Amino acid sequence: MRILVTGGAGFIGSAVVRFLLRETGHSVLNVDALTYAGNLASIPLLAGGAAIDRQRYRFARVDIRDRDGLEQCFKSFQPDAIMHLAAETHVDRSIDGPAEFVSANVTGTCTLLEVTRSYWRGLAPEARQNFRFHHVSTDEVFGDLGANGYFSEDTRYDPSSPYSASKAASDHLVRAWHRTFGLPVVLSNCSNNYGPYQFPEKLIPLTITNALAGEPLRVYGDGSQVRDWLYVEDHARALYRVLTRGAVGETYNIGGHCEQRNLEVVTGLCDILEEVAPHKPFGVSRYRDLICFVADRPGHDRRYAIDAGKIARELEWMPAETFETGLRKTVLWYLDNENWWRRADTPLYSGERLGLGETQEEMRE
Repeated sequence: MRILVTGGAGFIGSAVVRFLLRETGHSVLNVDALTYAGNLASIPLLAGGAAIDRQRYRFARVDIRDRDGLEQCFKSFQPDAIMHLAAETHVDRSIDGPAEFVSANVTGTCTLLEVTRSYWRGLAPEARQNFRFHHVSTDEVFGDLGANGYFSEDTRYDPSSPYSASKAASDHLVRAWHRTFGLPVVLSNCSNNYGPYQFPEKLIPLTITNALAGEPLRVYGDGSQVRDWLYVEDHARALYRVLTRGAVGETYNIGGHCEQRNLEVVTGLCDILEEVAPHKPFGVSRYRDLICFVADRPGHDRRYAIDAGKIARELEWMPAETFETGLRKTVLWYLDNENWWRRADTPLYSGERLGLGETQEEMRE
């Protein structure tokens, strides 16, 4: 099978590419615009100790809003399936600059769907029948869950942030292209991902890298916000299961069965670092002493939690990692791969607080 992966240099996308190259015999075209969070170093040429066949992997630096560029990718690669992960993803950045999220996530998805539809209609009947378009989305489209219950595939959409609204819109576009044009699609909505190769602006990698530098560990509000955490390599395995075994037109929720309050996540990271990185920056006696509480994010949802029963029953997928094992693996990876996350530290982000509804120019004034 030839699989075109959009956003394959990003956090989840690179995990998918690594999984496909390591665990399957499929060929992969990684289509990525290489914005600030995209990093080709997230796809090493060695995976699992075995050399990857270079003939199975290609890269094209193309933005999903670039129709001509996408058409050339489809023409040259002739994909059998699309795994669409390219997106702007950081809620705080969407608060400071919503327009880019609408452009990338909504307009970009529409452009990709139209290029895919044109290509799919030109395939031979059997190839059309077997073709799949997998749209990868987030549980944030469902909004604030409240203290009880779980998000299911039938939960009403109620996005709170510009990011989640843009992903909700792209979900609706994909379903519309299936219902109107017959494009064979599958969709998935996942809980919060964590693990290796995550750009250090999100909670877990930012906490790790700031702690190692002796910087404040900012916790929004009182830190009682609850998230269901999913180890990224478990997610990659689930996404492949959805692509290859999911029913056309269906949606599958993917969760890690690991609800944690944000403050628990930060303190847990501090405790692991006490054990594995005891030599602290000058002036720091305990990593927990770096924790500070800051004004909450505007419109911050209090709780997300996924009911992943459907994918367990129908596709026989369950997460392999507990939060404890996955978090330890993540900390150790960041300790062992400082060159990667130092390289990821770009002029566009150096650990500052985002999500206050201000542009970068306003924040610098």
